[in-house]
Amino acid sequence: MSIFNKIVTAVRGSVRELGEAVVDANGTRIYEQEITDARHALTQARQDLTMVMAKEMQAGREIERLAAEMGRFENHAVAAMDKGEDALALEVADRIVALETELAAQQQARTEFAASIARLKELIKQAEAKVREHERELVMARTTESVHRATQSISHSMGSGGSKLLSARESLERIKQRQQDLADRMTAAAELDNEIGGQALERKLEAAGIGENAGRRDAVLARIAARRAAPADAPSDA
Repeated sequence: MSIFNKIVTAVRGSVRELGEAVVDANGTRIYEQEITDARHALTQARQDLTMVMAKEMQAGREIERLAAEMGRFENHAVAAMDKGEDALALEVADRIVALETELAAQQQARTEFAASIARLKELIKQAEAKVREHERELVMARTTESVHRATQSISHSMGSGGSKLLSARESLERIKQRQQDLADRMTAAAELDNEIGGQALERKLEAAGIGENAGRRDAVLARIAARRAAPADAPSDA
């Protein structure tokens, strides 16, 4: 094989591989389009079926017309023979023969139309069942693709390469630690204020009976007790 032929063969192989890759990457989309094309073909088949059914009905009406025409000419032939018009009777007989030939052709056509209708109905029925089956398969294929994408995303997030979930967990732990640190500092500040702050000194003074509030409680109790012990005012004279 020459170098040129090898190059051509290599290029053809690359094109084939590229085409297969494109088909594989768009398999679901291609499958969906094929189902859509099948639906369009079914629509066209139904239109063709209605046309054949119309032709069958037309053939039936033509058969009825020809049969009535034959009966009418047969009556004419009898009348011609009754009057001794043998030549006219022969001419009418020729007309009847032509009508019989046309009638036979219409009957054959209607028979063929009926057979075509039965065949088309069966084919359409089978095709519709196949299309519905493929539509169900398409739904399953889409669902499977969605599951695969979700699985890959989760695997990537939890894997050593992605570490998205690990990073999120670390962020949450840092937030919790900062919150705990703040709570501990607030608790420590409150304890420190109780021990050495201004409030601590005030509480100590109050406990020792020193300061503004010292003795006020005892004074209030004494005033209330004195009020209770005082005699009620005597009523005035009229």
